[in-house]
Amino acid sequence: MKISHIEHLGIAVHSIEESLPFYEDVLGLKCYNIETVEDQKVKTAFLKVGDTKIELLEPTAPDSPIA
Repeated sequence: MKISHIEHLGIAVHSIEESLPFYEDVLGLKCYNIETVEDQKVKTAFLKVGDTKIELLEPTAPDSPIA
């Protein structure tokens, strides 16, 4: 198997609000969507790097899979 590209990377963060300035101001990326996925107990923020997406994942409950 040969890897041809990475569709997206997920990064767990304590707070999207606190983490986003690093990605936008320091790395120069732009957040294009923030949404809450209730059934997975996460809030997500998406940024693009070429054809790859970075997905920041913030837990919305103590029993979230990424908490």
